[in-house]
Amino acid sequence: MISIRQLKAARVLLAWSQGDLARASGISEPTIARLESSDGPVGGRPETAAALVGALEKAGIEFIPENGGGAGVRLKKKKRQSRSPS
Repeated sequence: MISIRQLKAARVLLAWSQGDLARASGISEPTIARLESSDGPVGGRPETAAALVGALEKAGIEFIPENGGGAGVRLKKKKRQSRSPS
Protein backbone atom coordinates (compact mmCIF):
# COMPACT_ATOMS: atom_id res chain seq x y z
CA MET A 1 0.00 0.00 0.00
CA ILE A 2 1.23 3.50 -0.79
CA SER A 3 1.11 6.50 1.48
CA ILE A 4 -0.63 9.84 1.02
CA ARG A 5 2.81 11.47 0.81
CA GLN A 6 3.76 9.16 -2.07
CA LEU A 7 0.48 10.00 -3.81
CA LYS A 8 1.13 13.73 -3.50
CA ALA A 9 4.77 13.37 -4.57
CA ALA A 10 3.72 11.40 -7.64
CA ARG A 11 1.31 14.16 -8.65
CA VAL A 12 4.07 16.76 -8.24
CA LEU A 13 6.50 14.76 -10.39
CA LEU A 14 3.90 14.65 -13.15
CA ALA A 15 2.87 18.31 -12.60
CA TRP A 16 -0.70 17.06 -12.16
CA SER A 17 -3.44 18.79 -10.21
CA GLN A 18 -6.01 16.84 -8.22
CA GLY A 19 -8.31 17.39 -11.21
CA ASP A 20 -5.79 15.79 -13.56
CA LEU A 21 -5.56 12.75 -11.31
CA ALA A 22 -9.35 12.62 -11.06
CA ARG A 23 -9.70 12.55 -14.86
CA ALA A 24 -6.97 9.92 -15.28
CA SER A 25 -8.23 7.63 -12.50
CA GLY A 26 -12.00 8.03 -12.64
CA ILE A 27 -11.99 8.98 -8.94
CA SER A 28 -13.78 12.22 -8.06
CA GLU A 29 -11.72 15.30 -7.25
CA PRO A 30 -13.47 15.76 -3.86
CA THR A 31 -12.52 12.18 -2.93
CA ILE A 32 -8.89 12.81 -3.86
CA ALA A 33 -8.91 16.06 -1.85
CA ARG A 34 -10.39 14.23 1.15
CA LEU A 35 -7.79 11.46 0.94
CA GLU A 36 -4.92 13.95 0.57
CA SER A 37 -6.07 15.95 3.60
CA SER A 38 -4.86 13.17 5.89
CA ASP A 39 -1.52 11.47 6.38
CA GLY A 40 -0.45 7.83 6.51
CA PRO A 41 -1.53 5.06 4.15
CA VAL A 42 -4.08 5.84 1.44
CA GLY A 43 -7.41 5.17 3.13
CA GLY A 44 -10.81 4.51 1.67
CA ARG A 45 -11.85 1.57 -0.42
CA PRO A 46 -9.14 -0.66 -1.92
CA GLU A 47 -10.60 -0.10 -5.41
CA THR A 48 -10.09 3.65 -5.01
CA ALA A 49 -6.42 3.28 -4.11
CA ALA A 50 -5.93 0.79 -6.96
CA ALA A 51 -7.44 3.24 -9.48
CA LEU A 52 -5.23 6.08 -8.25
CA VAL A 53 -2.07 3.96 -8.29
CA GLY A 54 -2.94 2.53 -11.71
CA ALA A 55 -3.42 5.97 -13.25
CA LEU A 56 -0.15 7.26 -11.83
CA GLU A 57 1.79 4.18 -12.91
CA LYS A 58 0.32 4.42 -16.41
CA ALA A 59 1.58 8.01 -16.53
CA GLY A 60 5.13 6.86 -15.71
CA ILE A 61 5.35 6.82 -11.93
CA GLU A 62 7.16 4.03 -10.12
CA PHE A 63 6.37 3.58 -6.44
CA ILE A 64 9.35 2.58 -4.33
CA PRO A 65 8.50 0.41 -1.32
CA GLU A 66 9.95 0.87 2.14
CA ASN A 67 13.36 -0.77 1.90
CA GLY A 68 15.26 0.62 4.82
CA GLY A 69 15.86 3.90 3.02
CA GLY A 70 12.24 4.99 3.05
CA ALA A 71 9.34 4.70 0.65
CA GLY A 72 9.26 7.02 -2.36
CA VAL A 73 8.35 7.64 -5.97
CA ARG A 74 10.23 8.26 -9.17
CA LEU A 75 9.60 8.67 -12.86
CA LYS A 76 10.34 5.61 -14.93
CA LYS A 77 13.00 5.99 -17.56
CA LYS A 78 11.56 6.22 -21.01
CA LYS A 79 12.60 3.31 -23.16
CA ARG A 80 14.72 4.29 -26.10
CA GLN A 81 13.49 3.14 -29.43
CA SER A 82 16.10 1.08 -31.17
CA ARG A 83 17.05 2.33 -34.58
CA SER A 84 17.96 -0.11 -37.25
CA PRO A 85 21.22 0.49 -39.12
CA SER A 86 20.81 2.15 -42.50
